[in-house]
Amino acid sequence: MEVILILAVLALGALAWLIYQLLRAKKFTRFKQTLEQEIKPKVVQHIIDELNETRSELFPNNEAHQQATIYYWCQYKSRILQAALNREIIDESWLKQSGNWRNSQHLFHVEAHVLFTGKSAQ
Repeated sequence: MEVILILAVLALGALAWLIYQLLRAKKFTRFKQTLEQEIKPKVVQHIIDELNETRSELFPNNEAHQQATIYYWCQYKSRILQAALNREIIDESWLKQSGNWRNSQHLFHVEAHVLFTGKSAQ
């Protein structure tokens, strides 16, 4: 009888853990959707404005440059987040207030291979 009770408690614990993980996964998915739907358009507009402001003879920043820059920064969710943070579209306090601090850390970890760190590859 005790064995059955112990197994039932373990099964409920495992079920509770799985439900908790499902909720975390859904929150992470919502965070990625927010990046794609709300933050990405702001990043794109900021990139276009930035390239237009820095246009010169040396840096023509024409349509091809804009499209290439937008493609680079919007190809992955972590790059969208990185661009938004670098351009101060969002900041650390927004991530904490929205409850996405941990999600941003996880996203940077998962997509670390695509991030620009500013270090030369030597």
